[in-house]
Amino acid sequence: MKIALNKVHFPITTLGHGRRVGIWTQGCSIHCPGCISRDTWEPDDGRAVEVGALVETLAPWLAQADGVTISGGEPFDQPGALAELIAAVRRHNQGDVLVFSGYSHEKLFAKHRALTQEMDVLISEPFEAGAGQTLALRGSDNQRVFLLTELARARYPADVDKNPWPAKRRLDVVVEGDAVWMAGIPHPGEMARLRQELALRGFACKTSDQPPLVRA
Repeated sequence: MKIALNKVHFPITTLGHGRRVGIWTQGCSIHCPGCISRDTWEPDDGRAVEVGALVETLAPWLAQADGVTISGGEPFDQPGALAELIAAVRRHNQGDVLVFSGYSHEKLFAKHRALTQEMDVLISEPFEAGAGQTLALRGSDNQRVFLLTELARARYPADVDKNPWPAKRRLDVVVEGDAVWMAGIPHPGEMARLRQELALRGFACKTSDQPPLVRA
């Protein structure tokens, strides 16, 4: 089975416990206003890869990683591929699998109960720009963290669903060719401030919270 993929990276240290393999899917049907990952919205079959081949490529990273974080895009828009991906990474890694979704937990537990049981941590609910952003691991305070396994409950605080952000928030910064991207959850308005600061220094940039360029 193929999965539409936006990017992968290791190590990611800002989206879960320890040093993690980050996997971002391509395509999201939810389109939350204010989303910082608009570059992942559009489905793109040209970016689809076989799950088995992807995981074999990731195997050296998985052997070193404390866990795997799957985000997007919207991973649950590809439920069959997501299930196959989780099963495949577990053959190479004994850490926790954390999945972000913009769907409500009620919908996920009703429609994808078996799939949610294959992951250790689920962070759910759509991004709401007006909900505030004081809680760790979340872009907005309406979002929920569910610890679904004993491994998750051993690795994350019991009150993680109520945990505030630390005083200093970190981002992983990755340089790939002429692109620079960040993993983690920035403060509200940080992308716009980045564009402004770069513009003052004579640089133009396009950030992932802006509509993607139309391809010719």
